[in-house]
Amino acid sequence: MTQSNSSHPKGPGVLTGRRIALLASAAGISAALLLAGPGGYRPSFGTPSANAAESTMRHQPGFADLVTKVKPAVISVRVKISASDEPASMNQYGDDEEQNPAQPGSPRDRFFQQFGDQFGHQGKRNGEPQRHETITGEGSGFFITSDGYAVTNNHVVDHAKSVQITTDDGSIYTAKIVGKDQKTDLALIKVDGKTDFPYVQLADHAARVGDWVVAVGNPFGLGGTVTAGIVSARGRDIGAGPYDDYVQIDAPINKGNSGGPTFDVDGNVIGVNTAIFSPSGGSVGIGFDIPSETVKMVVAQLKDKGRVTRGWLGVQIQPVTADIADSLGLKKAEGAMVDEPQNGSPAAKAGIESGDIIAAVNATPVKDARELARTIGTLAPDTSVKLDIIRQGQAKTVSLTLAEMPNQQAKADIDGATATNGVPHLGLTLAPAADVSGSGGKGLVVTAVDPDGPAAEQGFQQGNVILDVGGKAVANVGDVRQALSEAKAQGKHAILMRVRMGDATRFVAMPLGKA
Repeated sequence: MTQSNSSHPKGPGVLTGRRIALLASAAGISAALLLAGPGGYRPSFGTPSANAAESTMRHQPGFADLVTKVKPAVISVRVKISASDEPASMNQYGDDEEQNPAQPGSPRDRFFQQFGDQFGHQGKRNGEPQRHETITGEGSGFFITSDGYAVTNNHVVDHAKSVQITTDDGSIYTAKIVGKDQKTDLALIKVDGKTDFPYVQLADHAARVGDWVVAVGNPFGLGGTVTAGIVSARGRDIGAGPYDDYVQIDAPINKGNSGGPTFDVDGNVIGVNTAIFSPSGGSVGIGFDIPSETVKMVVAQLKDKGRVTRGWLGVQIQPVTADIADSLGLKKAEGAMVDEPQNGSPAAKAGIESGDIIAAVNATPVKDARELARTIGTLAPDTSVKLDIIRQGQAKTVSLTLAEMPNQQAKADIDGATATNGVPHLGLTLAPAADVSGSGGKGLVVTAVDPDGPAAEQGFQQGNVILDVGGKAVANVGDVRQALSEAKAQGKHAILMRVRMGDATRFVAMPLGKA
């Protein structure tokens, strides 16, 4: 999304009269002509005659028919925001509203350093908004019904004082915000007074890597711009939020494309443009779309009740690393490990325990911790689910009913630890928690950490408390030694430790070396 300062109105700048040089190969060297189009690549070798070349170009597949069909449904979205009310989503990305401001060095701050903030910030002087200034922003969107419902990004309309849309034929309408979802960066807006707007459908199928796509939007205020490319990847996690599952495309999108649609060759929307990777500030061929399946779920709830409610399981989770899998005797490093069920949560009420591996939800395998968070987040509160779990090597099924996600629980904790094999010692100095004031009385307190030891590599710090090792509670150093000996005798390469680090509890797979 692009911005301009309302006190200095400026139209979009267009480069004209620029000379483009084409370099041809030297005479006598054969060249291969590759004709690209939605129907595929057709190589033609040698030097075709002028008539043949003209015939080939005349019959070359293109996207003109597709664009004619879908372009009337795409809109430009223009908003006005008071500088003093600059939206949180301009400074953060997809987390709890007004709960997690983007502090310098925070994940949200790092996100916008790496990925283009398509909203701009051109309404600031010296990096700070001026009092009584109005920021004008421009983005994109598209109609999904004939009576004026349209989809755009949350960060396009967040905190907007007014929303104005411009259709492909130049007509201007005032729109109202029906609902927003900051966690997926989606918003639903509505234009009243007409029932014959052209609209498009959200795709029923997931886009495949390699599929042709066409993006239409309002980059830099240049409404109705069309670009084409392919789906480059699926399931991208760019660190924007707990539900990252982006479609990566190489169709050029820029500031102002935010909220615009990306179409498949049938004219269905496979994703909503929301972010770009941009070291230069412009398109480098790496764009990210919210997939249509997510858009459907979110838009349906926004239309129905103006907000999105998500199912809540109530567990802190972390990835199952190869070392954790080895220590538990698992064949694959898959699933999500429960660090700790939260008091009063559905998981706690159903008997989910610390150390359980959640392997599947409703018989659908869970690949990792983030996938579990996404899966549960797509389910509505009060939904009954069956979880396949692995507890101490034994498989079992647990049934429970999801609750509504509290605002404070929007993000699954998926921080994990990695390990390096073959180290000679743990590098820890321990003392019984009962002997250390303020340590809770259970487990062993870390009183010193060897900076060159494996424990330091796993993130151990002075003051951490080791609660159990290898699934057994420990009260003294002898308990730890015994657990290590048993694990080595069983041929394990790592042992699982449950550690209290500050206010959180984590499982750490500690590599086993020579004693």
